[in-house]
Amino acid sequence: MIQQECPSHPVSIFIAGDVWEAETVCREYCDAVGLCVTVTGTNYIYTDGEASGVIVGLINYPRFPSTPDAISAHAFALGDLLRQRLSQQSYSVQTPERTIWRSWREVATPPERTET
Repeated sequence: MIQQECPSHPVSIFIAGDVWEAETVCREYCDAVGLCVTVTGTNYIYTDGEASGVIVGLINYPRFPSTPDAISAHAFALGDLLRQRLSQQSYSVQTPERTIWRSWREVATPPERTET
């Protein structure tokens, strides 16, 4: 038995769009750069609407350990590619430290929220 460890650094990409196309994009990206990701279908429920999409997961895999910066760089490169191929205007990347929202919308400021 082999057991390996490395520092954990889970990163997730949240984006709306077709799950099958997202899997295709991820497969192409992973084949090109030598990476492994998870693709989980999900539903986004928000004020006055909903959309189907995916959560793409990246981890620091002990068999091929990496750095937090390299993992995050892959997440943003893959997120940009997914956004284009899924015809979306935005996506989010969640790291252990923060969540980053990238948007190509005309107005990138979200509407005011009313807390109840």
